[in-house]
Amino acid sequence: MIVRKLHDAGVKSEHAYLAATASIGLSLVSWLTSHRAEDLERADRWGIFVGEWAPTFFALGLALANYEAEEQSTAASGIDRHFAGV
Repeated sequence: MIVRKLHDAGVKSEHAYLAATASIGLSLVSWLTSHRAEDLERADRWGIFVGEWAPTFFALGLALANYEAEEQSTAASGIDRHFAGV
């Protein structure tokens, strides 16, 4: 249901993969920035917090990719049935 709503809103699997990749980079940047400004423990917490977003975005990307493939498969079979006169 959530995947369908995201798909209907225009979110594609590529967008989720891009967000996952960006969150990995953001995790590194936040760790480096926090490490320079604060202590190591706080920097580690920031890096881990942001780093936990990546698996969520990758999973969402996989769910959207499966939904997109299913939608294409359904559309293709619908076209075939239409041309077959069924």
